Amino acid sequence: MNSISEITKRDILDLFKFGLDITILWETEKVQYNYFGRLEEIEFLKRLYDLKRMQSLDSRYHNAQDDIWKHTVNNEDYPFCWVFEDERFHLKNGSDETYLKFICEIFHPTVRDEKGYWKEFLDEVNNLLQNDGYDIYPADRISNRNVYSWRIFDSAENKLFIPFSLRNQKAIKEKRMQLSIKLSTRNQIYQLLEKHNDVYQKTDETGWNYNVTTSDEVFNDIRQFYTPKCYNKQRQYVETDSLQDFVCSSSPYCVIDAVEFFEKYNLNTEFETKVNAILKLNEIPLKLNNGKVESSFNIQIQDSTLAPIQEAGLKELLQEAANYYDEGNLKIAVEKLWDAFERLKTYYSPTLDKKKSASKIIGDMSGQKAHYIELFEKEFHELTQIGNNFRIRHHETTKTDIEDYRHYDYFYKRCLSLISVSVQYLY
Repeated sequence: MNSISEITKRDILDLFKFGLDITILWETEKVQYNYFGRLEEIEFLKRLYDLKRMQSLDSRYHNAQDDIWKHTVNNEDYPFCWVFEDERFHLKNGSDETYLKFICEIFHPTVRDEKGYWKEFLDEVNNLLQNDGYDIYPADRISNRNVYSWRIFDSAENKLFIPFSLRNQKAIKEKRMQLSIKLSTRNQIYQLLEKHNDVYQKTDETGWNYNVTTSDEVFNDIRQFYTPKCYNKQRQYVETDSLQDFVCSSSPYCVIDAVEFFEKYNLNTEFETKVNAILKLNEIPLKLNNGKVESSFNIQIQDSTLAPIQEAGLKELLQEAANYYDEGNLKIAVEKLWDAFERLKTYYSPTLDKKKSASKIIGDMSGQKAHYIELFEKEFHELTQIGNNFRIRHHETTKTDIEDYRHYDYFYKRCLSLISVSVQYLY
């Protein structure tokens, strides 16, 4: 795909070339950040490109590595940020996927300068990319530091965060999801939230500064969706603004809402780890993952599943499938997932035709071992047959109808299991 405009690429180039204006103590200051972070420029580029196999633009040298060393280290006569406009690297006129992979590498924990303004530059780059339909997001962690990947930007989804109780409202009502949280566990959760119940200043429209707590902000967020209530001593369900009462004496689904909203305001990277430790210790089958609590029993498309995918169309279909599944729309979720499965089989097109492309994926998954080749070939074939025989695509009228939502759930989870493994072998 080629959705990133020339304007966006120019603005990102200017950002790294000329710096970013930020406000420090009521004054505007221009700050700089090298795209190659704490590495040497050649060292950074070698993480993405085989420089010794790329052509030199200087006839005196046999490859790009020697050429670049001469002009960036020895002579220093290449202009700053030259790589963004060098045709060999396909950043100016190449695919979105190539460009986004390069941008994500800039903010990799091994590359970025933790003492520099990398976060401010990441936020500004993200703002620019979102105009063209992409989002840089934390997909994984290394040594407790975020590793970033890219995804299709869903502006509607990002405008309003839907809390756990409402995301799962249909499943709760149909009793497909049941949750119980003991009082001792609720107390552990409350103590953790209270520990992270920070006080900070806000400014109103008149310029007046006032103090607010994290719990104040959380309750304001919750009120956008429902009135926060708890059981009082008379066992009446009454409105509350007490964090302790809300966590210890309300619906268990509301407790999880509070956890998610606290995560939204929390800057401590250990918060997620601590929440998950409490959930695991108390055998609650839930997990906090990048701001959302999910069932640890449910198979779902994780950020780490999307991260290796360098083809925007496939990534978009998987994101759509996950969103529809979370909303409880299993019919459309399965349709999108099967579209993704068919697109996965063409991942290496047009270099390889569809059959050879699928064979390459199977070969990589199996390590060329006969028993695993047979296993994965059979699974690819059977999922293809399911797509051909059942009315997964709803405009097809000659297929077997799927009338039980539990069958949709089975199809979804079976197909996703194969896709989740397959994408780990894409490169």
